[in-house]
Amino acid sequence: MTGSRPTPRRRGPIEVRWRQLRNAPRPVFRAVMSSLAVAVVLGLGYLAYDIALSRGIALPGGDLRVLFVALYVLVVLTAGSVVTWLVVPQPTGSRGRVVRSPWSAALGLFAAVPIAWLVMVVVVQVLRPLLGGP
Repeated sequence: MTGSRPTPRRRGPIEVRWRQLRNAPRPVFRAVMSSLAVAVVLGLGYLAYDIALSRGIALPGGDLRVLFVALYVLVVLTAGSVVTWLVVPQPTGSRGRVVRSPWSAALGLFAAVPIAWLVMVVVVQVLRPLLGGP
């Protein structure tokens, strides 16, 4: 037969996931990166605050690490939802019309939950011991 195409080779599960990771849809990538940016900035702020307290630097208000972590989670989740709602429009098929829905905010919230946790784990369990602390 002329014009017949060869059957594509079957990819393994790891190769499929790697390809999906490299070619992530833009809305998913934007949702994850917006949450990640906010989490990294606030996580580094927490790290600086924690190091300052452990070195005996007197800060106004005393030890507010628990409050800082609670605000960190609240701000990362809120910022992830709001920024995703702003940058991830719902597909409409029309070029000039932009529609936003609560689903965009939900995507941001669901992306922000594991990111907030992972960044705090890296800050507390990896960076903190590397920078000289318990």
